[in-house]
Amino acid sequence: MSETRQDIPTIQKFIAVLWPSFLTSGAATILFFTAFDPQELAMLGGYGDISRMAGYTLGFFLFWLLTASTCALTCYFQKPCTPPATPRHPAEES
Repeated sequence: MSETRQDIPTIQKFIAVLWPSFLTSGAATILFFTAFDPQELAMLGGYGDISRMAGYTLGFFLFWLLTASTCALTCYFQKPCTPPATPRHPAEES
């Protein structure tokens, strides 16, 4: 267990964020678009006539952006804080 965060290659850190977010966004896209039609959402949003495939694609990439940002924030907040200075006990000084 002598491996630290500095020993992990940068590409592995990116893959650790992007791969789970890719899988999660795929599942979220399937669940979301089973309930909502992308053409109806586009008309309600005022985007005009777009194909369903364009709606699915846009939805997938938006879900991927959302889940990748949450994974990246998790990795960022996973960093250990600077440990506080340990207080000295009078018995240890003598």
